[in-house]
Amino acid sequence: MTRHQTIASLFAFAVTSLALQTSPGLAFSSEAQQMCSGDAMRLCSSEIPDIPRITACMVRNKSQVSPGCRAVMDREHAAAAASRKREAAAR
Repeated sequence: MTRHQTIASLFAFAVTSLALQTSPGLAFSSEAQQMCSGDAMRLCSSEIPDIPRITACMVRNKSQVSPGCRAVMDREHAAAAASRKREAAAR
């Protein structure tokens, strides 16, 4: 695996783990990796390979990420919120 692929994978995991905080066992989405790895390299390369720091950096810089990455982040965040709501209702 090249350095770029490793960084992209770490970032995709960070974005998805942020969105799916209640489901840490789920794998990162290939869409997040595809849409956001360039933004992670551009905005948060100094945080790599620390996943929590990459995640915080991407959230902090959300206004600067590409539209495609922002859409993935928003969609995955909404899905995680809905999942948490369902889990809370089931209790």
